[in-house]
Amino acid sequence: MQPPSDVPPEHRARTRSFTRRGGRMPQRHHRAIAEHGSTYLLDVELEGTGTTVAADSRLNLPSVFGRVAPVVVEIGSGSGDAVVHAALQSPERDFVALEVWRPGVAQTIAKAVHAGVQNIRLLEADAAQALAVLFGPGTVSEVWTFFPDPWPKSKHHKRRLVTPQFAAAVATVLVPGGVWRLATDWADYAWQMRDVVEGESAFENPYAGRLAAPDDQERDPAGARGGFAPRFEGRVETRFEGKGLKVERIVRDLTVVKR
Repeated sequence: MQPPSDVPPEHRARTRSFTRRGGRMPQRHHRAIAEHGSTYLLDVELEGTGTTVAADSRLNLPSVFGRVAPVVVEIGSGSGDAVVHAALQSPERDFVALEVWRPGVAQTIAKAVHAGVQNIRLLEADAAQALAVLFGPGTVSEVWTFFPDPWPKSKHHKRRLVTPQFAAAVATVLVPGGVWRLATDWADYAWQMRDVVEGESAFENPYAGRLAAPDDQERDPAGARGGFAPRFEGRVETRFEGKGLKVERIVRDLTVVKR
């Protein structure tokens, strides 16, 4: 059923790339949010009790972090392994993590506190909608999209995050020369991601023609087209990647640069 024509576009139902998951949290994670949420959680206006950010929720990044520094946005930060590790390794950069799984947000805060890192902020928000709202054009140095929900059933592919529309939003927020890094262990999603990022004219793929594995041309519908990057050294192995490797899935990385 179509929404009434007088309903503003931002209030109309969207096909979301995630299922909002709750889950029990141990007391230490409740304490992490209660004691440190004011430091790490971004205070932006949300519409109702959902994950849609209000249309005027643009972030003032220098104000958020108290300095001017390159900003990395991780979309779907899970339990925070990658972003906390990166923040610890790169204190000269600032990191914003978007995650809709509240236990993961709590775990990320707990890990950040334990590591003593201050250059991270988190937000429970629908990245597909929030990215272009929160970040102004040319304000982000890198965007990371590691192991997004693959929605493996064909009827659910429409829910996948990486679409031409989302690629355009990423390109808009990136600075010239900015980088979008992606990874997945689902082959058909990797090929879709490759097609999407190479189909966005604002991006250049420095790894065009590079195969993810020696015999990939026998599996890839595009044959020897390739286009996959070496594994990003800054990406720590998470449990999602580990589960894929255990069943011998190939992890395919993509790295594209904004022209």
